[in-house]
Amino acid sequence: MKNFLNIFLTVLVVSLPVFSQEAEQIEEKKEELVTIRQEISNLEDELSKKSEREKESYEALDNYNKQAYLLNKIINKLRKEEAAQQKEINKLSKQIKSIEKETKQLRDNYAKYVVALYKKGSYNELESVVNAKSFHQAVVRIQYLRKFSEKRKEDLQELKSKKNELSEAKTKLEKEKREKALLVSEKKTDELQLNAKLDERKKVLASIREDKEQLQTTLTVKRRSQEQIRLIIAKLVDEAERKRKEEELRRRQMLASKEGKILNEETLNEASNSDYDYSLNTSKFSSFSELKGDMIWPIHNGKIVKGFGKTRNTELNTVTLNYGVDISAQNDLNVRCVADGVISAIDWLPGYGSVIIISHQGEYRTVYSHLSEIFVEEGDEVKTGKVIAKIGESVEGKVLHFEIWSSRENINPENWLAQK
Repeated sequence: MKNFLNIFLTVLVVSLPVFSQEAEQIEEKKEELVTIRQEISNLEDELSKKSEREKESYEALDNYNKQAYLLNKIINKLRKEEAAQQKEINKLSKQIKSIEKETKQLRDNYAKYVVALYKKGSYNELESVVNAKSFHQAVVRIQYLRKFSEKRKEDLQELKSKKNELSEAKTKLEKEKREKALLVSEKKTDELQLNAKLDERKKVLASIREDKEQLQTTLTVKRRSQEQIRLIIAKLVDEAERKRKEEELRRRQMLASKEGKILNEETLNEASNSDYDYSLNTSKFSSFSELKGDMIWPIHNGKIVKGFGKTRNTELNTVTLNYGVDISAQNDLNVRCVADGVISAIDWLPGYGSVIIISHQGEYRTVYSHLSEIFVEEGDEVKTGKVIAKIGESVEGKVLHFEIWSSRENINPENWLAQK
């Protein structure tokens, strides 16, 4: 009994940090959603205080864009939680079927035992000895009866245990189903709100397109945001370099430990600091460089309306530098990942709206912006052709802004996309 108590306490002590960690993660997720919803509420308040004229300005458009980005963030988190709960529901349903099958087998076995007793009556050990033809037969009968009795007791005990296990599993399944139903309802409400915001911003877009001053503001803001994209890319490059150094240090540490040497742990710990809680390792993905000239287009039947490099806006008589290409969409608004990779960053930038950056093998990265709906989260691994988002309507129309970066240098996507 003492040994059992010690084992139980050991299991409890080991399990407590796990339960505590799960509870903390759930609480963090709730707090994060509350924070995002509060930010949306603040943006709505900000918008409501504007005059009717201001509500048709570029600032109002950016407000709607940011609200759409935040709503996308919430929807994606709810979508991920919904998928996790469905997985748990499937697991519990499978477990229940298995328990029910085992319970039926135990019941059938026990029923056979009861029927046998009814037909033949019960035998005790004394009868077995008296009726035996030999001493050896008597011993064998006694051993058999004892084992048979023990097995029936075990089956009865297991049957009771399985009933309890089945009841607990069914209770948990119902709880998971209720929680999933709440998540689905919450997600549906947020999706309706997102669609409403996208409809509202269309009115603002129509007004801005007729206002040259607002269009000029848009160009100015986009120039600033382009530098933000460059900074995000630089940060991702630095993270990849830091990771390589960390892996090299770990490799050296392993070799040193085999030789009985000790490396400077402080150096290793410094290298371990990261702003990313997901892996950005791209070594396992297919080659990106080999796609040059044969790369799929991020939009089906898309057409480049603004090329790479310097472009002139005849209406505003201005020259701007385009770090990628702008591709107009026809009927299909789905945005596809052009190569295997990992979602490295999802952000919102003035003038560009929602932005996705994907890291690929060989220090290549692709950028997708002007998005209305996003179907991925940071840290997700994606395959070539996977739909990651939908194009939103910008001042230029239903246009995707697409960039390719090699380390810290942006390169012309037109040299990479397959010729039509």
